[in-house]
This record gives sequence, C-alpha cells and structure tokens, in this order.
Amino acid sequence: MSDEFPEPGEGNSPAAWTAVIIMLVAFSIGTIAFFFDVQFMVWASVGLLLVGIIVGFVMKRMGYGVYGAKYTPKGH
Repeated sequence: MSDEFPEPGEGNSPAAWTAVIIMLVAFSIGTIAFFFDVQFMVWASVGLLLVGIIVGFVMKRMGYGVYGAKYTPKGH
C-alpha cells in the first residue's frame, strides 16, 4: 500500500467497538427472549439496539471515532 493513502482503519475505534458490543448484547438478549417467547424482552432488546447506535454516534461526535481528536491509532 502506498504511503500517500493511509489505511482508513474503519471500525477500529473506541466508538465503533462500544457500539458493536452494545448491539451484540442486544441481539443476544433478543434472540434468547424470542426463543422463550418473552415479548417485552424482545422489544427491550430492540430499544437496547437503538441505544447502541446512538452511543456509537455520540462517541464519534465526541472525538472517539476513527479520525477523532481523542483517538490514537495503534500499530498493526
């Protein structure tokens, strides 16, 4: 890869990791609740999924995104 174009590192930031972990927990809870037919927990997990999206967006706006001010990339 050329030095002119740095690796974008998409998704490898604290904002992305936090959002994905929250959404993964939401999907896990929702799947188990759907299996056991607990309807209110399924809808609560949908709400938690939306919270994960919002948290990721807010953290990105706070500077914890890929090219944010508070993000320091790690070497591979």
